[in-house]
Amino acid sequence: MAADQGFVQREDRDGIVTLTLCHPDTLNRFSSTEQFLELAGHVRRANADPAARVLVITGQGRAFCAGGDLRQMARREMFSAGSVSQVQARYRDTVHQVPLALSETEIPVIAAVNGPAYGAGCDLACFCDIRIAARSARFSVSFARLGIVAGDGGAWMLPRLVGRSKAMELAFTADPIDADEALRIGLVSDVVPDDELRARADGLARRIARHPAQAMRMHKRLLRDAEQHTLPTHLDVVAAFQAIAHVSEEHLQAVRDALGSLDEGRRPGS
Repeated sequence: MAADQGFVQREDRDGIVTLTLCHPDTLNRFSSTEQFLELAGHVRRANADPAARVLVITGQGRAFCAGGDLRQMARREMFSAGSVSQVQARYRDTVHQVPLALSETEIPVIAAVNGPAYGAGCDLACFCDIRIAARSARFSVSFARLGIVAGDGGAWMLPRLVGRSKAMELAFTADPIDADEALRIGLVSDVVPDDELRARADGLARRIARHPAQAMRMHKRLLRDAEQHTLPTHLDVVAAFQAIAHVSEEHLQAVRDALGSLDEGRRPGS
């Protein structure tokens, strides 16, 4: 089932929700506050959907997302318009809703980066849990080149992905890097030929979606929160989550399925 609404197209299939930025004529640039709110709304609805197990975000055409609209910046329109306090409020009310929505999402999120991911587009990919890059993908923390900062939380996320020194280098130089360099520094976990990207992302999503949904949401929470928690706090949360998991029917069914597979493997001649 697919539904097209403005900037974002949503597709649902077998527990996998795919959100596609679908303004290829602009390289999927963010050019309005409504686009950020639309994307954030789709992310939040997918997270609230009990049938959704994995979220995939990608772009249509030859770019993932080329960031903001430079012509609007030059004319001080849209995000640049108004006084300091007006710009600040606009970012809080619109732009920031995307990283907040992604940071609150309990289901795994995969970025299938099909081409250039610059500025806000690079940050969007960074806020996903797993990034797979097409061979043509390029990444650039391009804000310094434009005399602005990462206005959507990218400076908070990037050091957590690639380490402080490399994050500083990427931010201070604003130099683009190709997919192979992104793989080398750990910004992405896989690089594939362009025509294989969607199949690889879908295959990964299916491998994740086959697992019990409640346990997957808790596991993601543990991995995310571990970056801030001390070990004793982490272990307290682990004990609570594990107790919830052990008494669930989902867990019992998963164990029965695993035992069934084990028994099948032990049969003579199998």
